[in-house]
Amino acid sequence: MLVLGIDTSGPACDIALLEGGTLLYEIREEMVRGQDARLPGLVTQTVEAGGKTLDVIDRIGVVTGPGSFTGVRVGISFARGLALALDVPCIGVTSLEAALPSGQQGSAIILLPAKRRPPEISYWAQRFRTGAAVAEPEEIALDALVNELRAHPHMVYGTGLEALAAELPEQEVHSARPAARHAARVTEDTGTEAPRAQPVYVRAPDAALPGGKQP
Repeated sequence: MLVLGIDTSGPACDIALLEGGTLLYEIREEMVRGQDARLPGLVTQTVEAGGKTLDVIDRIGVVTGPGSFTGVRVGISFARGLALALDVPCIGVTSLEAALPSGQQGSAIILLPAKRRPPEISYWAQRFRTGAAVAEPEEIALDALVNELRAHPHMVYGTGLEALAAELPEQEVHSARPAARHAARVTEDTGTEAPRAQPVYVRAPDAALPGGKQP
């Protein structure tokens, strides 16, 4: 099975091509904006460098968030449009799933930074057991997270965990970030009955309309 993985949910454009579990090619360009302009060219470059053509792709996996609102929309819109043109499934993978290391065993929680300005520090979080998600993504405040980990130890993976380490120095943490190659791996293992990729925002956008109303 040939799978194209796409991740624009963070500050990068990340593309990977996987066949039968083997990574054929991947490319990651750091950027905070402009993913919509670079994504088509990077997909073409990845597929060609992997020695394939678009018409032989079997599935597309796209990271659906939580993450950058704009980045998530760009990636999903492109992936769904390409999947429609190729008549192949487009499968959504959360950014937390796309950060989970292959072969993870036991109970684990994946954490990515959400609110970063003290005293408001929170994380996007999703819980897994032996590689399978056991809950949907959520946003959790630092103090609630510390209390949970003290009461129910988990293996912890993620990025931006300095505040957690300061509050819970005895907790071992492992560096992990979302990657298109992980999204492609999850997509390869997902049944074709999976629902169409949809954005996973967890909370409403921070932007407000005139008068303070939320969009």
